[in-house]
Amino acid sequence: MYARLCRTAMLGTALALAGCATQTPPTQVTRFHLGQPIAPGSVTVEPRVPGAAQSLEFQTYANAVMAELSRNGFRPAPGLAASELVAAIDVANDVREGPPSSSGLSIGLGGGGFSGGRRGGGVGLGGGVSFPVGKRRSNELSVTEMSVQLKRRSDGTVIWEGRARTAARAGTPASSANAAATKLASALFQGFPGESGKTIDVK
Repeated sequence: MYARLCRTAMLGTALALAGCATQTPPTQVTRFHLGQPIAPGSVTVEPRVPGAAQSLEFQTYANAVMAELSRNGFRPAPGLAASELVAAIDVANDVREGPPSSSGLSIGLGGGGFSGGRRGGGVGLGGGVSFPVGKRRSNELSVTEMSVQLKRRSDGTVIWEGRARTAARAGTPASSANAAATKLASALFQGFPGESGKTIDVK
């Protein structure tokens, strides 16, 4: 019965979020790298968009990314000039229409995947939120996307890049910046560096 109510979004790159509000939806993740070992070094976390470093939202995501980098052997640099690597962060938030919470249907973030450039990055996000047609009122979804580029400070070469995307009911604790940052960073760096070019769902 439950399996019939909760449907999976089509295409291999689609993100299917569970229909029941009590369940934790997966996070869609894609990583790209050169297929060579990435030696941990000193790193600073910076915004990809200049001027955002002082914002509270950036600090929230920067702390989550730095925590995951530290778990993978990287160490915070004592200053910008001392860092061997830079982790450049870009975050995008959107509010979209989703299915009614009482419908029991899954929240689908449709295909498209991570091809093409977006805001200067080497990968891009595509797709939209699907919702049933009818008279019942739909709830809003908070959709958050985060990308991280790990590059050498000396020459600016990007040695690893990843994007993660997730959604939660707007106004719930799961849609807060703290919750989204922790979830996205954890999924993005799980099994670092990950399989290049493959999109996965991380629960």
